[in-house]
Amino acid sequence: MFKKATLMFLYTETSLHAGSGTSLGVVDLPIQREKYTDFPVIQASGVKGAIREWFEFKFTDDGNRRKIELTFGPDKIGSEQSGYAAAVTFTDARILLFPVRSLKAVFAYCTSPTVLQRFRRDAQIAGVSLSWTVPTPPNDQTVLGVQTGCDVAAGDQVLLEEYAFRFQPDEQVKNIAEWLSEHAVPCGPEYAFWQEKVKKSLLVLPDNAFRDFVKLSTEVQARIKIDNDKRTVVKGGLFYEEALLPDSLLYSVVLAHDPVKDDRAALADADAVLNFLRKINGKRLQLGGDATIGRGIVSVRVHGQEKEPERKEGQGNG
Repeated sequence: MFKKATLMFLYTETSLHAGSGTSLGVVDLPIQREKYTDFPVIQASGVKGAIREWFEFKFTDDGNRRKIELTFGPDKIGSEQSGYAAAVTFTDARILLFPVRSLKAVFAYCTSPTVLQRFRRDAQIAGVSLSWTVPTPPNDQTVLGVQTGCDVAAGDQVLLEEYAFRFQPDEQVKNIAEWLSEHAVPCGPEYAFWQEKVKKSLLVLPDNAFRDFVKLSTEVQARIKIDNDKRTVVKGGLFYEEALLPDSLLYSVVLAHDPVKDDRAALADADAVLNFLRKINGKRLQLGGDATIGRGIVSVRVHGQEKEPERKEGQGNG
């Protein structure tokens, strides 16, 4: 049973392909989705694997490698140390904000009542108190936005993709936007613009409209495989691949318990496990496939650390 928990936010900086295998539909390689909502998701195994890889790349000394094994579990299955479980658990990374093209201000950060209600439930598991409540649009033709300063509304209308919605200001949207800006969007200096944009561009869509956008407004690219000898397309080498858009915001609940090994000199308890995991706060990693063509770069923010760790001169962010 877990003893401590927190929230971890993942902000996509490039398109992200967390694949679900081949498909018989129009898109040959679709992204992972929840079965009953069709919302994009990144399965927990992929999140855990990418975070472990980041730790193993950054920390190679024996002391930290011991902490990595206690936190994420033994590396080699079948080894002498394979008889214990990891001290940290990740839930699937769920969508919180999805960018949709807008007639004004380039794009809007979109969410929905169902997404926000689930986030409130997950935040309660993580012990995070939220001061805002979830507003609900009055009908399927109306979206809710911030009361003053909304940069995606034109009068009483909002145009998303080719669809027009009535715009209705709501005080709770402002509260949600300010909370996300302060606690969820990455807090490095390069994110100052985006922290301000979410305060002006957040929209709460009807659930049906949000579901349609996350199904139909993802990125789909045609890719080909070339025969190196003939310099021509391999027969059957044309395929279509789906990806989650840049500027999407996802979150995962991180659960920790005491390391199960008797020797706890490296990590004493669940608090120590979470503190070790917080070393990834403010850093970047790659999730999903197509790493060699720049996909899957995300910025990580762990809730509770409101300032980015100071970097020494010349130190990278990876």
